[in-house]
Amino acid sequence: MAKLFFRYAAMNAGKSTALLQVAHNYEERGHQVRLYTSSVDDRYGRGYITSRLGPKRDAEVFDAGTDFLALDLKGQAVACLLIDEAQFLSKAQVWALHEIAHNHHVPVICYGLRTDFQGELFPGSAVLLALADEMDEMKTICDCGRKATMNMRVDASNRKVTEGAQVEIGGNARYRSVCGRCFRQEA
Repeated sequence: MAKLFFRYAAMNAGKSTALLQVAHNYEERGHQVRLYTSSVDDRYGRGYITSRLGPKRDAEVFDAGTDFLALDLKGQAVACLLIDEAQFLSKAQVWALHEIAHNHHVPVICYGLRTDFQGELFPGSAVLLALADEMDEMKTICDCGRKATMNMRVDASNRKVTEGAQVEIGGNARYRSVCGRCFRQEA
């Protein structure tokens, strides 16, 4: 039975690395996968899933207009859909991925952030938390050594930013993964 999976974590937990490993495992056994990443995340160029460790791979790009139900999954014998940056999915897209898993019998594994820099759920993540058949929290650590669960946006002086647009693409120079206590103390 195919399922919709949501694997979430704070930044720098290895989500993209894990996705690339899953793709490799399927393909090494002769199965075809389709990889997607958001058009919003252009840190390493559009149409790539890139790990901070170095591995990089071409991927199809999804945006607000992507209709996952229009994919020809049977004609291509797709064994699994892998979605990076799943927090940027729309509510309708998550429902479509749920339908693909349950009605088209294709596993869908989504990797993404749960919350933004203000501790608010991303729209795609909220629906994934509601619909996913299985959820896994991937772990990373805060500078203090505790489990990091929050994404803190910082300015050029490494001070916490508390206001701004929900989405601002950036890496280690713009965000820090922190525990709840450090997130609250940095305010």
